[in-house]
Amino acid sequence: MTYCVGICLKDGLVFLSDTRTNAGVDQIGTFRKMTLFQKSNNRLFTLMSAGNLAITQSVKEVLLQGQLSNGKNLWNVANSHDAAAVVGDAVKQIYDRDHKALEKAGIDFNCNFIFGGQVKGESPRLFNIYSAGNFIEATPETCYFQIGESKYGKPILDRVLNYSTPLNLATKCALISMDSTLKSNISVGLPLDLLVYEKDSLKADKLVTIDESNPYFQLIHELWGEKLREAFNSIAEPNWSGSKKSSAISSPAKKMGVISINREIRKTAPTKRK
Repeated sequence: MTYCVGICLKDGLVFLSDTRTNAGVDQIGTFRKMTLFQKSNNRLFTLMSAGNLAITQSVKEVLLQGQLSNGKNLWNVANSHDAAAVVGDAVKQIYDRDHKALEKAGIDFNCNFIFGGQVKGESPRLFNIYSAGNFIEATPETCYFQIGESKYGKPILDRVLNYSTPLNLATKCALISMDSTLKSNISVGLPLDLLVYEKDSLKADKLVTIDESNPYFQLIHELWGEKLREAFNSIAEPNWSGSKKSSAISSPAKKMGVISINREIRKTAPTKRK
């Protein structure tokens, strides 16, 4: 499996992906899920993928070759929305080529992408592209997307992120989200690829691959677990007697009563007639 998260903020974009793939517990490999597309100082796009590796690699190859879709490719589109449409068309092209063979083999056409970046003259944009080739765009109200094993790393994103979050804080949040996923799911693994893109730079200046020896990720891993335990231990235990109002757990709900308890119905033996 995999885990990727993309964040679109007022000051730029954050992309983070793992590199583990697996087809069962005894077939584990390392493949990059992140691909960058840059054209001089005119545009920079990032693509992250999850799903069937053969499908996602085929889509990536179509994009790298610059095959035209309605006269457009990633190198000549006028804006990021049109670039997302080019990625969607590449997905549809691979579907048309492979779906019959996949169906015959009993394999779903499974792929998802996070795609984002900036074309000079517009703001950074972020898209979630589905296996049908359609897509949605991030907004200030919903400023991040996840693909792959998303559930483990979602709570921290929901509690911390908003459109005005500074890039460095969002980077820390993304890495904690990834660490939580690594802790709970063996199908996601190091190394990680991280890109922090600053608005209007049109450069990948903050691009790094992170493994077990990375000092900052070691710090995240150790401190996050420690601080979670400290926070957990600082919360009062539930009070069943009601003597402490702030931690009373037996206070009844306002809209529903206590759940009923079903008890065994004992049948009395029939009396014998004399």
